[in-house]
Amino acid sequence: MTDQVAMLRLNLIRLNRSKQILQKEMERCKLKRRFWPIIAIVPLTLAACGESESQSSSDKEIELTYVAWDSELASNYVIKEALEQAGYDVTLTVVEQAIMWQSVADGSVDGHVAGWLPDDMKADYERYQDEIVDLGANLEGARTGLAVPTYMEVTSIEELNADIVAEITGIDAGAGIAIATEEVIDAYDLDIEQTLSTDAFMTQQLRNAYENEEPIVVTAWEPHWKFNSFDLRFLDDPQGIYAEEGEIRTIVREGLEEEDPDAFRILDQFYWTADDMNEVMLLIAEEGMDPEDAAKQWVEENQEKVSVWLEGVE
Repeated sequence: MTDQVAMLRLNLIRLNRSKQILQKEMERCKLKRRFWPIIAIVPLTLAACGESESQSSSDKEIELTYVAWDSELASNYVIKEALEQAGYDVTLTVVEQAIMWQSVADGSVDGHVAGWLPDDMKADYERYQDEIVDLGANLEGARTGLAVPTYMEVTSIEELNADIVAEITGIDAGAGIAIATEEVIDAYDLDIEQTLSTDAFMTQQLRNAYENEEPIVVTAWEPHWKFNSFDLRFLDDPQGIYAEEGEIRTIVREGLEEEDPDAFRILDQFYWTADDMNEVMLLIAEEGMDPEDAAKQWVEENQEKVSVWLEGVE
């Protein structure tokens, strides 16, 4: 999917959301019949019933965007639960990585909690850093690289060759780890290629190979449930191309702090650990729970931690 198509999908989602919001306001003001024809063209900032923008913003709505990785499913549905405890109507919109950053920078959405930095999403961060607000880490100790099952003897990227594996099983082309892997292939002069797919396809290929003790190399990041479900190890990276001491940061749009200080505060105070994220991912991946149900269960079991994220919210 191209960036243009992904952005069009995002805009269509926002248009439908705008229609729903406006319809509610019209029903409340008993003006639905009279003004229905303009729903398709009126902007989201319409002040229904003579209300100002600042008054209508009291509806406490927020939109976050994320990439379709298991780690981001976990973090987004958990922060959604926290925001809902504070009375917010939360919209989660899944897009590709580049669109995730662009949509925050241009104000199309309010933020994301999926900034793998300083290396993995470095290009996106450098492109938009003057147009976004960086709230810092919501999780520390993140890592990216190539991983193999421990039954394989290879321990370093330098040892990889076509006799060991025919390919490196990767994820989506726009991901920072996919870009870094192309750099790795060139830097280490590897005679194998990276195949691009999705997080879900990659983990399914890993599962299939693991169950048959077949050789496989995957692009990997931690935290991720696969390190709990399978005995894996990262391959040594002597040239230090992959990030070993990274973090996941919360990024929000400019103006959010002034327009919605409570939402800003919650997102700023959102912080958890790799073990926390893995607990949610395992509920989804291994126990087959719906992401929303898995997040609800984790929040119920960790309400004390969630309450810290909500401190100071009116």
